[in-house]
Amino acid sequence: MKKTYFGLLAVLLAWPVCAQETTEPATQASTDTAAAVETAQDPAERNKMMYSLGFLLGDNVKRQLVLDNEDDYKALSQGMRDSLLNKQSQTSLEEYKPQIIEKYKQDAQIISQRREEEQKEYLENFSKEKGVKVLDNGAMIKLSKKGKGRTAKADSKVTVHYEGKLIDGTKFDSSYDREEPFTTKLTDVIPCWTKALQQMRPSSKATVVCPANTAYGNRPVGVIPPNSALVFTVEVISIDE
Repeated sequence: MKKTYFGLLAVLLAWPVCAQETTEPATQASTDTAAAVETAQDPAERNKMMYSLGFLLGDNVKRQLVLDNEDDYKALSQGMRDSLLNKQSQTSLEEYKPQIIEKYKQDAQIISQRREEEQKEYLENFSKEKGVKVLDNGAMIKLSKKGKGRTAKADSKVTVHYEGKLIDGTKFDSSYDREEPFTTKLTDVIPCWTKALQQMRPSSKATVVCPANTAYGNRPVGVIPPNSALVFTVEVISIDE
């Protein structure tokens, strides 16, 4: 997991994609795009695509706002519908802009507090699981397969397969999905990985849990919100000293 770059994301929907630049030929990419466009032209498939887009937009909204009741959902969806249909607004938008800005500020604090409490509970519970080792920087590792050979050193080069998720199960990156292992020096990754992978041997597999201060701290990275604990499945393929 690179410190500075591990994933490109769609700007609006924060849709996670490959962690590394694609190596596919341009002709293949063009073919795939053409196939996708042709599929989207089918009315049933287009309807499913537009539904998926709406679902993702809703998911993005709920990550930023606290919607307390059914009336909130109805009013929000009606406003979006009127806007999309180019209808006249039922309210004075300028009048309500200050309230909207204030709601975003207040909801950000509420969401941040909720996430902090959820992460604290998750980290405490994981640390109590059988076989979990808490490292000196707070990172945690639970081996599911021990592997053989020497463990990695702080400056070793490792080749791994991995999958990264938030504690709510949201996947933000996966070398398995790319069908291509990831090679890096342990000096070039987040502190959690630097420490945890020194506990691993070739052919070993583990769950690695990274408190926020061992991952990206208070920096938002793609779909990863600030101050996020991260959960990785890591499988070591090889270690080069």
